[in-house]
Amino acid sequence: MAAETASPPAAPAAPAGTAAVVVAAGAGLRAGQPLPKQFAMWRGKPVVRHSVERLLAAGCAPVVVCIPAGAAAIAGEALAGLPVMLVTGGATRQGSVLAGLEALAQDPPARVLIHDAARPILPEAVIERLCTALDAAPGAIPVLPVVDSLCHDAAGTMGAPADRAALRRVQTPQAFGYAEILAAHRSWNGATEAGDDAQVARAAGLTVALVAGDEALHKLTFASDFAPAAPAVRIGTGYDVHRLSAGEALWLCGVRIEHSHGLAGHSDADVAIHALVDALLGAIGAGDIGSHFPPSDPQWKGAASSRFLAHAAGLVRESGHAVGNVDVTIICEAPKIGPHREAMRASLAGIIGVDIAAVSVKATTTEGLDATGRREGIAAQAVATVLRV
Repeated sequence: MAAETASPPAAPAAPAGTAAVVVAAGAGLRAGQPLPKQFAMWRGKPVVRHSVERLLAAGCAPVVVCIPAGAAAIAGEALAGLPVMLVTGGATRQGSVLAGLEALAQDPPARVLIHDAARPILPEAVIERLCTALDAAPGAIPVLPVVDSLCHDAAGTMGAPADRAALRRVQTPQAFGYAEILAAHRSWNGATEAGDDAQVARAAGLTVALVAGDEALHKLTFASDFAPAAPAVRIGTGYDVHRLSAGEALWLCGVRIEHSHGLAGHSDADVAIHALVDALLGAIGAGDIGSHFPPSDPQWKGAASSRFLAHAAGLVRESGHAVGNVDVTIICEAPKIGPHREAMRASLAGIIGVDIAAVSVKATTTEGLDATGRREGIAAQAVATVLRV
């Protein structure tokens, strides 16, 4: 395994004292899903979970999620394991935001990001630009230019043109000083039908700065937005080799095998699992085993390779995929793999979380050629397919 130098963790995009309110209280039925779109599955997880995870990773705390009345159970399931506060929203988006802001009032943050759950891809750079803009203004919103020609609709015919150079497409999250936006919502007069919080802020006389948005912040609105965008099947390959050494335990596919020699390595040197880890990581474009578990890190000394494989399988699931099937070939003169094949298949299936029918383990020799043929080491190669879910 090749070691890579670990980079120091980057500073969070949101400074300390930044909370977030995620608006997920709408019906969201235009998307053609059997339940509100914020709780529908999209790229392997509920829509609302995507942006909540991004906000938490960016350093926002606490994160308040405004949900429909009676949706506590489904919201809890969608956000299981995440440190969020669930609040019942109002009859309108504006009412929901106010409910979320009020939930923060007992321990008020310095600033708050207000985000629509239907925008699941939330680039950290946008969060950083918004928070920087708040140093000079009480509010900031991400915007994009208008690229199409515009006109007014005059009863079904083309009316006066609109100057697209002066117009911008507005996105979320929108960032504000917490005290200022809470006061703006509380002072709102009339029906709570503002399209977004920037309108509420402007009505209260607050200046709202514009920062560059991102096309990735697309709002999921229609059924077509839930159509698969990535290839249905992806394939990865892996290869590894370890030296045989006296006095070492021999682990292959998570099974300990009695033999005169074992494999030498920083972990338990399970060459078959190492090849399979690289195959899974390769299928989702997530680097290699050395980048996740560098041998220079003492915490992995003697570690069970099953931990590496479980981690790789988890990354596959987080990427919106499921393991389809895996095929491992062990290359050695000895020991004989046949007597252990079924135990190896069962071991790998249990670690990855798939049916044993999806796991193949086989062996070959090099007819006495090269290092494996001279019984100096054991090599393994693996192929893995992952399926978009």
